[in-house]
Amino acid sequence: MKVEFDLNKIVRSNVAKLKAYSSARDEFEEATANMVFLDANENPFQNGVNRYPDPKQQSVKQLLSKIKDVPTNQILLGNGSDEVLDLIFRAFCEPKQDNVVLLPPTYGMYGVLAGLNDVTTKEVLLSDKFDIRVQETLDIVDDNSKLLFLCSPNNPSGNSFSSVKIERIIKSFNGIVVVDEAYIDFSSDESWSKRLNDFPNLIVTQTLSKAYGMAGIRLGICYASPEIIEILNRIKPPYNVNELTQQKAKERLMKFDEVQTEIRSILAERIRLEKQLEAISFITKIFTSDANFLLVKVDNANERYNELIAKGIVIRNRTTQPLCENTLRLTIGTRTENNKLIEALKELDND
Repeated sequence: MKVEFDLNKIVRSNVAKLKAYSSARDEFEEATANMVFLDANENPFQNGVNRYPDPKQQSVKQLLSKIKDVPTNQILLGNGSDEVLDLIFRAFCEPKQDNVVLLPPTYGMYGVLAGLNDVTTKEVLLSDKFDIRVQETLDIVDDNSKLLFLCSPNNPSGNSFSSVKIERIIKSFNGIVVVDEAYIDFSSDESWSKRLNDFPNLIVTQTLSKAYGMAGIRLGICYASPEIIEILNRIKPPYNVNELTQQKAKERLMKFDEVQTEIRSILAERIRLEKQLEAISFITKIFTSDANFLLVKVDNANERYNELIAKGIVIRNRTTQPLCENTLRLTIGTRTENNKLIEALKELDND
C-alpha cells in the first residue's frame, strides 16, 4: 500500500522555523574580477585561499548535474557523506523521541550518528543472502520512525538490494528512505537518483571517495527533492566544503573518461581476484559483489587476518558484524597489490 508522504510532518518543528545563516558570499553573489571585496573581513592579500569558498558550491554542482542528470537545486554537498547523513538526522529526527530503521549488517556510521543525535534505532537483520526482509522491516515501523537507511550496494556484503524490494519500502514507509549509493559506480544497477521525481520521500547519497578516488578531500553528495534540499541547506554550516576540496573535485569531475577507465580496471581485477580466491581451500564462500571489494568467508577470520598482517597486507575483519561470522573484506587494489594478496593467501594455504 502506497502511503501519502507529507514532508511538513517529518521535518523537526525548530528546523521548519529556522532561517539559514546568511554569509557575506550569500548576500552578494555577482562577483567579477574587477570588484573590490571588503564585505567578509577576509585577508586582502591573494594566496589562492584567502577568500571564503562558494557556500553553495555551484561550479561543482553544475559538473555533477551534467554527469548525474540531476538539477543543481536537487543537490547538496557535504564534508564527506558523514556530514550529509548527520544533517539528515538533525533535520528530521527529534532527539529522545524519534527512531530510525537500520538493516544490519550495514554501514556503521548510521548507528553512530543515531547515538550522537540521541535517536533510537530499530533493527531488522538482512536475510542470509543479504537481502531486505521487506515485511519484517515494515512491521517494526511506528509513528516515530522518521528515517530508513538502505545501503545498496551494501557494505560490508557488497551486493545490491532487489530494486523491487527497495521500491516497496519507499512506497510503504511514511518517512524518508535514504539510499546510500557510495559504491553505485561499480554496479550495473541504475542509480535511484533517476527516480527522485517519483518519490518525494527519497534521498540518495553518493561520494567521491570510492570510484572517483578522492577519499582525502572529503566530499559527500546528497540528491533529493528541491524541498528536502532547501531544508538541509538551512542547517548546513555556511562554508562546509572548503575551497581546496572544491578545486580538486572540479579537476576530477572533468576527467570523467579517466575515472571510467579506472572503474573498468577495478571491475576486471575484481573478477580476476575472485577466480584466484576460489582455489584457496580455507576460503569457504565468496559473496557476490557490486562494489570495489569482496566479502569472503574463511575458516578462522581472526587467525587469517593476523597472518595477512604479518605478511604486510591489511584487510578488514568483519567477523563481529551480524551474519558475518568468520568473514574478511578485501578491497580491490592495483594489479600488483592484488598479486601480493593472492601470493600471500597461497602461501598460507600451503603452510
